[in-house]
Amino acid sequence: MKRSSSQRAALVGRRTALVGRRTAMGLVALVLLAAGVWSSWGTAHHVVLAQGREHGTLTVTECGEETCTGRYEPDATSAARARVSVERSVAAGKGDRFPVVVKPGTDVVVRTGVPGLLHAWMPLGGAMVLAGFVIGGGLRMPRTAWGVGTAGAALLVATFVAL
Repeated sequence: MKRSSSQRAALVGRRTALVGRRTAMGLVALVLLAAGVWSSWGTAHHVVLAQGREHGTLTVTECGEETCTGRYEPDATSAARARVSVERSVAAGKGDRFPVVVKPGTDVVVRTGVPGLLHAWMPLGGAMVLAGFVIGGGLRMPRTAWGVGTAGAALLVATFVAL
């Protein structure tokens, strides 16, 4: 059965729209994931690449709205500091002690260990959950969407449990 030229044009138009939608949604999902990695890496690289940095223990003495400050007790190779600050999280309260690494050239520290690593990658977990919706709805790839969304949610839950 031969198709008329208007039927062929309509078919080409539908295919073009499908390819355009898939390309746009793929780019949105990619941008979400790239933004999650980018915002996580600012903190995560201090935890992941901690070799050769100053390590120690932070004892929290006070917390403000955005940061907590406290006394830094160094490991064998780093110098003591009277006051350092760490990004405030729900897990940091007055009197808490946890291992940290100092950001080079500052008095700002980042929590290390598994809780610190998970906390650093939290933005990626949120981006993965959002990307799961885009992948499932926009790209019509439900299995991939469930996998990405579940991995992101697992990262967020693991962070909550670890902290």
